[in-house]
Amino acid sequence: MPGLPSIFLNVLVPVFLLVSFGYIAGPRLGLESRTLTRFAYFILIPAFVFDVMSSARIGATLAGRMTAYTIIVHLGCAVAGYLVATLLRRPPKMVAAYMLIAIFGNVGNFGIPIVQFRFPGSDQALVAATVYFLAISSVSFVVGVAAANWHRGSAWRAAVAVLKTPALIAVPPALLVNWLQVELPPLAIRPVSLLSAGMIPTMLVALGVQLAGASIPRLTLDMVLAAGVRLVAGPLLALALAAPFGLDGIDRAVGVLQAAMPTAVLASIIAVENDLLPEFVITAVLFSTLLSLLTLTIVLAIV
Repeated sequence: MPGLPSIFLNVLVPVFLLVSFGYIAGPRLGLESRTLTRFAYFILIPAFVFDVMSSARIGATLAGRMTAYTIIVHLGCAVAGYLVATLLRRPPKMVAAYMLIAIFGNVGNFGIPIVQFRFPGSDQALVAATVYFLAISSVSFVVGVAAANWHRGSAWRAAVAVLKTPALIAVPPALLVNWLQVELPPLAIRPVSLLSAGMIPTMLVALGVQLAGASIPRLTLDMVLAAGVRLVAGPLLALALAAPFGLDGIDRAVGVLQAAMPTAVLASIIAVENDLLPEFVITAVLFSTLLSLLTLTIVLAIV
């Protein structure tokens, strides 16, 4: 497949270098992943969302299609995880772990920088990737927590928690500024832009610090299959559903690429908080991230 070495070196390697920096330097410098992730989650990501969405030029119809497309693709991944685990006759906890791993793509601190490197200077690609990220921030959290708790009862509180997500809170004022075409003074917008620019490197380093705390994955059939559902079923579903949702060009490419991302670290946090095979989920996050070096190179060449 032409262009694979160039794609690997110019798109994926820069991202993995920053992750590797966090993986190596984090333990040696005593960096705490919780501090980094909370700083990104509560400050940098809302600033990034506001900075992008307040100036974006994206039609409501396209945003609606991309949101619906994103939700259906990732719900399909959760269903695929459920079917694979059920066919293998795994116990309820393992079935729930498959679903959690499958639905939670790392479309924020991993997907957005890869999209930026793949489509440099494209505001359309960045906006599409951000809409995708916002949609996943809601649906994956709700379904992921529900999957982690379904064998014990309802996960109603997940829906309430989503409404408190800082990235989603930043959307209404950003859209209002965009709709009214308000020109914010430099005193207000420049700090936001500076924080926005720091989101991607901070989150990539934080990912490396988090992965440094995970043990080296011990390959099992469940590990390979769970990661396979996330890395293979995601882009295949995204490819198949792009046309029915009217997505083409850059929007289609971004959708397929985001659907191919490895499992997000947030999945391991949910697993730990809900006692859902935390060691299995944590090592699945690390394994899927390492395996994505291969799978993302192929997907990048296709899109």
